[in-house]
Amino acid sequence: MPPAAKASPSGLPPFDPYDPLGLDDLLTDEDRAVRDTVRAWAADRVLPHVAGWYERGELPVIRELARELGAIGALGMPLTGYGCAGASAVQYGLACLELEAADSGIRSLVSVQGSLAMYAIHRYGSEEQREHWLPRMAAGEVIGCFGLTEPDHGSDPAGMRTRARRDGSDWVLDGRKMWITNGSVAGVAVVWAQAHDGIRGFAVPTDTPGFSAPEIHHKWSLRASVTSELVLDGVRLPADAVLPGATGLRGPLSCLSHARYGIVWGAMGAARASFEAALDYARGREQFGRAIGGFQLTQAKLADMAVELHKGILLAHHLGRRMDAGRLRPEQISFGKLNNVREAIDICRTARTVLGANGISLEYPVMRHATNLESVLTYEGTVEMHQLVLGKALTGLDAFRG
Repeated sequence: MPPAAKASPSGLPPFDPYDPLGLDDLLTDEDRAVRDTVRAWAADRVLPHVAGWYERGELPVIRELARELGAIGALGMPLTGYGCAGASAVQYGLACLELEAADSGIRSLVSVQGSLAMYAIHRYGSEEQREHWLPRMAAGEVIGCFGLTEPDHGSDPAGMRTRARRDGSDWVLDGRKMWITNGSVAGVAVVWAQAHDGIRGFAVPTDTPGFSAPEIHHKWSLRASVTSELVLDGVRLPADAVLPGATGLRGPLSCLSHARYGIVWGAMGAARASFEAALDYARGREQFGRAIGGFQLTQAKLADMAVELHKGILLAHHLGRRMDAGRLRPEQISFGKLNNVREAIDICRTARTVLGANGISLEYPVMRHATNLESVLTYEGTVEMHQLVLGKALTGLDAFRG
């Protein structure tokens, strides 16, 4: 922790190395209460164990964590009704930042549950679907997953091969989904499939015959997270399983925008944890008879990391206020996701160099965050896709298709 700050002779507040721009002043008391609640939960329930989970490639207590996250109101935070907290977008973002400061896998659990599965049902589901699923999902009693990405179709979901066909009044689903967070522990899967009238979404109970979700192993990123394949082999669903409010790609893409917004904040949590680890290490680590934080090159690294970190948090806060005002465009979310994840990885890599060889040890969080962010950089839209989203917005020309 920093040394005690001295009062400024000009009457200005003291400089805080952990909040150099004074961004805490932008928050309301309620914002801080939400942030502090999530930070305290993560410090108690995740940080003492996450290095071991990561090393073993498991999240053995995911169901317990989901119920605890539900108890503090972290699941489906910005949604209203059905047991959801009805929090502001900024408060949800602060929660994502604190969760990812612990581990990207924990933030992914919350993002997929709330911003993808719950959001899809809340926005596009029937009232019966909302009442059936959302209260239990908000409480963490039922975990959800979101099936859009396929083995051969990631950035181009319009080409998905999963099919939904009518058989009398029923729907029958066949296909596969890949890289699905929470899949193997989910009680409900929101699955998107090609139907006769376009892409449709379905709330699929995972105990339906023909549905299976084998877990994906041998990952070197997001190791403290459950990642699965979804296999749909003649999954027969009643007519009321379809989400009636969504036809076409606009439905799943709006869910992705909601999740990407959380990533804009979350990536800065991983960056903050790595920056603070480097700052603390630089103060205490001695070489050539002095703390390495006193050397110019180390100070330059710390300064550059601090600048990008807090610029990223300021950007996230700005986007959150726009979302709360109903003025946030998808292109602006792409702006934030592209910038903040890319800068977060650079911060982690620079922090690793400050820690030297210790930077690769799980005794410190830096390498774990860096490897996790390699996945965050790719999911919910790759760097290239967000560059093209912005490129189209800037030029008015579509580079996605010839």
